[in-house]
Amino acid sequence: MTTTPWTAGPLLGLDTETTGVDVDVDRIVTAALVLREPGSTHVRTWLLDPGVEVPAEATAIHGVTTAHAVAHGTAPAEALEEIATLVVDAQRDGVPLVAYNAAFDLSLLDAELVRHGLPTLAVRLGRPVRPVLDPLVLDRAWDPDREGKRRLVDLCARYGVLDVGRLHTADADVLATLDLLDALARRFPDLGALGPGALHDLQVEAHRRWVDALDPEREPPYVGAGADGRWPS
Repeated sequence: MTTTPWTAGPLLGLDTETTGVDVDVDRIVTAALVLREPGSTHVRTWLLDPGVEVPAEATAIHGVTTAHAVAHGTAPAEALEEIATLVVDAQRDGVPLVAYNAAFDLSLLDAELVRHGLPTLAVRLGRPVRPVLDPLVLDRAWDPDREGKRRLVDLCARYGVLDVGRLHTADADVLATLDLLDALARRFPDLGALGPGALHDLQVEAHRRWVDALDPEREPPYVGAGADGRWPS
């Protein structure tokens, strides 16, 4: 099977590992950007000192303790400026941004930028971030009636994305997300035939429909980034 042209790149993948899941109060602990181009992949990672305790439950997921972050982490403002600059440069070059559950990562990144007195991505660009490609939203849109969980690990197993390494490290998650996006485009040819711009618009509508169709009495309720129906942030 051949890779569809747009999934061959250039694409810029983003992932963050954090102190928790509340984008208004939690902090980025690690982050990764992966630039995938035809024939090459470039990985950049950051470890931040978040300035707050890393809860034990978060450490259990990504492996970073408070002591390790304090001893080896970069000052948040410095790392955030580097990350935002690279994302904005890629956007200006027309490179799509790829993130699994993009509403979370982009909302948290902007909240962190504001917290440290730095301009948000949209302010830097003078427009919203787009195109953004999110395998979670695309999977829901193309296979909406499938039951079961849709975590990154679940979708990798479903679409045959193997050798993904230790997920819940930011760089491994980005690489898996990029491979998953390619697998989705090959599994669903009509998805692969659409360009990133058209897919972005489709995801905006698909996420809104998904939120509107949720049972308001579901337990636990869907809260946090994207719960208001906005996508990607």
